[in-house]
Formats: sequence, structure tokens, C-alpha cells
Amino acid sequence: MITVEQAQQIISAQIRDFGTEQVGLEQSMGRILRENLYADRDLPPYNRVSMDGIAIRYEDFASGTRSFPIQGIAPAGSPQQELQQAAACLEVMTGSILPLGTDTVIRYEDLDISDQQARIQLDELRNKQNVHRKGMDRQKGELLAASGKKMSPAEVGLAATVGKAQLLVSRLPSVVVISTGDELVEVNQQPLPHQIRRSNIHRLVAGLKPFGIKAEQRHLKDDLEEVIEELSQLLEAFDVLILSGGVSKGKYDYVPEALDRLKVEKLFHRVKQRPGKPFWFGVAPSGARVFALPGNPVSSFMCSCRYMLPWLRASLGQHPVMRWKATLASDIHFKPDLTYFAQVKLSTNEQGVLEAEPIEGNGSGDLANLVEADGFLELPRGKDVYSKGETHSFWPYRM
Repeated sequence: MITVEQAQQIISAQIRDFGTEQVGLEQSMGRILRENLYADRDLPPYNRVSMDGIAIRYEDFASGTRSFPIQGIAPAGSPQQELQQAAACLEVMTGSILPLGTDTVIRYEDLDISDQQARIQLDELRNKQNVHRKGMDRQKGELLAASGKKMSPAEVGLAATVGKAQLLVSRLPSVVVISTGDELVEVNQQPLPHQIRRSNIHRLVAGLKPFGIKAEQRHLKDDLEEVIEELSQLLEAFDVLILSGGVSKGKYDYVPEALDRLKVEKLFHRVKQRPGKPFWFGVAPSGARVFALPGNPVSSFMCSCRYMLPWLRASLGQHPVMRWKATLASDIHFKPDLTYFAQVKLSTNEQGVLEAEPIEGNGSGDLANLVEADGFLELPRGKDVYSKGETHSFWPYRM
């Protein structure tokens, strides 16, 4: 049995680059950018009016002028206009080009307009106020977003701004999520007293969707030859296999034996942690990575949050995400010499510190308790009392 730190090192050594592909801008949300985005022109590309109002020369106001005849209007989307005479103004709309001969914008709320005269109701103005200067945000050719960014609405809008209708992103791996066990039935079935509905598989599939991965689903009965036959095909067809169940020490836990007979290299089996001790990880001759997770719902879910999803982010080339830290809001007592992943609910105290309140459940089978929590607080082995105020790594699943 290995430590959490050793398991992390082994998994990190198996990061795999799945290549790249071009996708349309509208399909890029959630994907990992694999090219740099540069400004194709200054941002903004012109002196942009940032308030509806009038544009004047500041020197006219500074010399005492307060009433300005309106020469015309400059709407957004029209070519640049020019102020034809001193001590006059043009009406301007947000987003329009600042007219030539002007340098300052006064918003309508600070004006009294009548008889084509705009009277400024302020005693003071700032020179060049309400003008978003050309190139103020970024210069032409400047890096806007680096390869490795996960595409959010911000990056999508930025790509559109610089004319990127197609983007180079990480190719998504083909993934199959596999449940095991004769006790499991479909979601739409009414279970018999000795049966339960399949839930782990849907929880795991849902965790992949933010990456744009549409994982396939399979189910294996508790029959060794059937498990071997099905896995032999899936190992050739998919880049990543995520199994739930069948990896412990029960008489019908056939997954480790089946993987061994299929020449899948076992890199580890069993980790010094709770929940999730029976976790199995290996690599198939085809190159497929195999995450064989315990069948208990909290165990499988924790292992996916702590190990599988970080591995996936790294394999897709995503920039390292922020490592969360949270402070214990109350004491936790835990005697086994194992790393303990406590289910916690987050809040912030009056000082803005992120606090983790333990949510006591009924063991690794208590899937209902997951709904009350926000993630797992990783409490390192080697002690049996974790005191209020200690800070530890937090693995979120609700952010």
C-alpha cells in the first residue's frame, strides 16, 4: 500500500498529450487553448467614447465656456467626425469614435440641453475624461491569452475580438466509464430489495462534462470471463477507462485479475487513505490509462476529484489551477494512520478566511451526504487530532 503522495507522483508520471484539433469559436467553451492569442490591432482600436453625452475641447471649458452649440451627432458605428469650430460640441454615443478636434466627453446627466445648446452643469472637468484611449488596454501584437488557458466566456469574447473564428485546442480523449456489480440496475428501473440504481457512473460522467468530454457508459456483470472479454475490447477502443467497483478483496471483485490477465501494467493498488483505499491505477499495452476506483460512492467520487480530474487537466495542457486551502472550522478526530479526506462545507469568516466545516456522514457509502458538502479537505496522516484553525488542501467539486 502506498501513500497519497506516492500515488500522486505515479499518476503525474503518466500524463499523456492527446494532441490538438481545430474547433469553431462557438464550440470552444470549456476547451483548453493550445495556441497563443495576440492582439491583431490596438485595443481599443480608436479613441472610444465611454459615455453618452457631448464631446468638447477641454481648453474651451478651461477658458470659461459653459454653453456649447451642438453641431451634430456621432453615433457608434459611423466614421469619425470632426468638430468644425471652437467652443462647440458634438453629441456622441458610447462606443463611437471620439471626433477630431475634441478630447473630453461630458455625460448627458451633467448637461442641460435646450435650443441646440448644451450647458455644462459642473464646475470641474478632467481633461480627456470618459474617453477610452486607443491602445490603452493592449497594443497590437501583444499577447492576450497564452496556450493552456481554459476557454471561459472571457476567452471566447477575446477570441472573437481578435477575429479567431477557429481555435487550436487540446484534442479530447475518448473516455469510457464502467460500472460493475450484479446489484446495479438502470436509473429508470425499480430496484428489487437486493438491488440499487447505478449512480457512480452518472456522477463520474458528469464530472467530465465541464471539459467537453462526452464519455460512453458500460456495465460489467460479476463474471470474470465477461469482464475480461469486455475490458479487452474497451482497452483498445478508448484512451481512458474509469471503472467503478470490483477492485477490493471480495470474491466477486474481478477487475484486478482481469486487468492482470490482459497485461495491463499495475502501477499501484491500494492507497493509504480514507475513503478510497482500494484505488487501482495502471497502463494498458495500447497506452490507455486505467483508473479503477472503489465502488463505494464517496470513495469513487473522492478519487476522481483528487486524482483523475487533475491528471486530465494536466494531460490536456491546462495551466495549473489554483490550489485551494481552507481552515478547519472545528476539530476532527481520526485515529487510523491514513490520509483522511473529510467532507466539508465552505464558508468565509469576518476576516475573509475560507473555513471548512466538517459534514459528518455515515461512511463511504453515504452518497446523500455529498449533497451537503462542497468538497474534500485533505488531512495528512501521522496524527489523530486535527484542530480548529489548521489549514489544509481542499479539493472542491462544487466550484
